[in-house]
Amino acid sequence: MNATVHDAFSASARRTPQAEFLFTESVTAAAYGIESGAISWGKAAAEVERLKLAYAGAGYGHGHRVGLLLENRPAFLFHWFALNALGVSVVPINAEMRSAELSYLIGHSEIGLAVTLAHRAADLRAAAESAGIAFETMGPDDAVPLSKTTPPRAGEPIGLATECALLYTSGTTGRPKGCMLSNEYFLRAGQWYAELGDLCPVRPDAERIITPLPLNHVNAMAFSTMVVLVAGGCLVQLDRFHPKSWLQSARESGATIAHYLGVMPAMLLSAPAMASDREHAIRWGFGAGVDRKNHAPFESRFGFPLVEAWAMTETGAAACVMANHEPRHVGTSCFGRREAFVEIRLVDDEGRDAADGTPGELLVRSSGADPKRYFFSGYLKDEDATREAWADGWFHTGDMVRRDVEGNYYFVDRKKNVIRRSGENISAVEVESVLNQHPAVKTSAVAATPDAVRGDEVLACIVMRDDVDASSPSQVAASIVEHALAQLAYYKAPGYVAFVDALPLTASQKIQRGQLRELAQALPGQPHCIDTRAMKKRQS
Repeated sequence: MNATVHDAFSASARRTPQAEFLFTESVTAAAYGIESGAISWGKAAAEVERLKLAYAGAGYGHGHRVGLLLENRPAFLFHWFALNALGVSVVPINAEMRSAELSYLIGHSEIGLAVTLAHRAADLRAAAESAGIAFETMGPDDAVPLSKTTPPRAGEPIGLATECALLYTSGTTGRPKGCMLSNEYFLRAGQWYAELGDLCPVRPDAERIITPLPLNHVNAMAFSTMVVLVAGGCLVQLDRFHPKSWLQSARESGATIAHYLGVMPAMLLSAPAMASDREHAIRWGFGAGVDRKNHAPFESRFGFPLVEAWAMTETGAAACVMANHEPRHVGTSCFGRREAFVEIRLVDDEGRDAADGTPGELLVRSSGADPKRYFFSGYLKDEDATREAWADGWFHTGDMVRRDVEGNYYFVDRKKNVIRRSGENISAVEVESVLNQHPAVKTSAVAATPDAVRGDEVLACIVMRDDVDASSPSQVAASIVEHALAQLAYYKAPGYVAFVDALPLTASQKIQRGQLRELAQALPGQPHCIDTRAMKKRQS
């Protein structure tokens, strides 16, 4: 039985050493400046073993954490598996992060080493210095520097409970939380996926799974990667989603299963229909959030079903619900029915069970004796938040869901104050903390406003300081966004800046989030709301 992610990888590598494990198609190869084509399981295993010996020789072991800023490159997987074999947890670092985010992540996780792309090494070292952390960087092909600390859990067996990764997820308040994820969490995700069946069969050693989603998120790291490790086959990991070339990448790679987020079908449908739209080998798509109006038209045009699912970083596959059985109720935001391994409640604001047809907050737990089995292990350094999430023995998701009389579940909205832009979760409080540092800003409040392409866009309500020259609001708005872009990943910066006289506040002077969300719906297009979306560009 596999006890680690490395065990699962090694078992498949021994079984099919000559088969293709990883395929890099032309667009990704060009973006990264690497060779296109396939890497066999055997060749990958040899590289993982080389890295494992190098890390072990440098003193890394059970309980250490190492950061990975390697985008979606093959090196991410090789370093992850090698470190996992030694009981080292990896901390994926989003390449879009900037100084404030990096300083927080490094300080909070206390990583002493990051494997990084060369052009980001100085940024990481500066962030570590700001956080007061002793820190080193290395390139993916560099010699491993000696560890300055002994492994915290040296002598303890490495197994299912060992931390495999620390993934940061945006919460409702404060800074992002570090989700501690065990080997068991990852192995269960791969096993669950491999056993889906019905509308979503996974053929052992035969599937070629294409995904543009980032390896610093749970979908790519714990689902598409892990099912390949558990069931065999080939992973087609794209650098990111390129709507103009995605279908060609699918053809070139021979992809049979595709991962998506809601924004992707919308972008693909926006291109003119072509006779070649069905010239691919994809049998079904795994994802979430497809716009209701796009669901059926996409399936009709491209010839494969988009099978909606629900999960989150904290739950992994422990409470994943998926519409892999008919009826799927296409175009209704339905994500399936409950399976036997998970228990589900929908509750109102008073904690009472919501009636069928009435939205309620989604609460989940594992069936059986251990309600937390296969879930995350907790939030790093935040036992209070972990206990709050598990209040009354149920994990509180913060998502509003309704159930029909037949037991189908439908996503309604997010109760949490999280903005979801193109699949990225953005904490409003995190953005506000950066905006409030700008010299023109007296106070700020951030909320989601609808975006036809990206789902949500970030809208910032700004109360300016009294001494600021307000004669050119566009210039002030641009300055505020430039300040945010220097501190945060580009997608977190405001796409709209609305100058207001006051923020909606509660009696205790806290931001009234409900009123703010309503306000954000109506602000775009008004004279005092500046459209700054053109400033939000991916930084090279």
